[in-house]
Amino acid sequence: MARSALVIRHVHFEDLGSFNDVLTQTGYDIRYTNVGDGDFCESDPLVPDLLVILGGPIGAYETVYPFLDREREFIRTRLDAKLPTLGICLGAQLIAAALGEKVFATGLKEIGFSELMLMQEGRGGPLTHLEGIAVLHWHGDTYFLPREAKNLASSGLVEQQAFAIGPNVLGLQFHPEVETDERFERWLVGHAAELGSAGIDIPALRRDAKTHGPRLRQAACSMLGAWLSGLEPGR
Repeated sequence: MARSALVIRHVHFEDLGSFNDVLTQTGYDIRYTNVGDGDFCESDPLVPDLLVILGGPIGAYETVYPFLDREREFIRTRLDAKLPTLGICLGAQLIAAALGEKVFATGLKEIGFSELMLMQEGRGGPLTHLEGIAVLHWHGDTYFLPREAKNLASSGLVEQQAFAIGPNVLGLQFHPEVETDERFERWLVGHAAELGSAGIDIPALRRDAKTHGPRLRQAACSMLGAWLSGLEPGR
């Protein structure tokens, strides 16, 4: 019997990327709930076997987006039940916010490919597949680590890069899922204003995507597969 994965998407081009193949091969039926759709986060958060919260170009604290209140409550209900939940970038920040932690601007833009520094807890779990791999960072916010969470990784610029709460909750500040073939151009166009204001060298970022993309894809898929295999039933 197929399992269900509900995916919260904030901008269309930031989708599951390489994680789509892993989930379908593992037996998940995937359904997106999109910002702007009438039924966004209107289903029962306890029904899906897996919830994935994707990234986006807004802050988890921006009150001008009222849907964020509904989304945080949706996530919180799921976390209370200890059901499998994965957050990527904004998604990780929303998990922290749903647990009452502060999400805030770092004052810098961490955009580009670089390796993570894994904590001991990170080396002992699924993130070990990413050791020595240049991952894509693309954020200007960070969060205070939730009280029950373990910090798994950091970077030279931002201390909080990944956390886990038990086997079922994983927050990733970076983007392991990004597809770095011709689909990466959607990111460059979709975030053009941010890249320009941050002074990012777009041709260099495109070259780095081609250089690091194949290894990142393989490692990220292995990481996700390992995390999925360790999930436990919620309460």
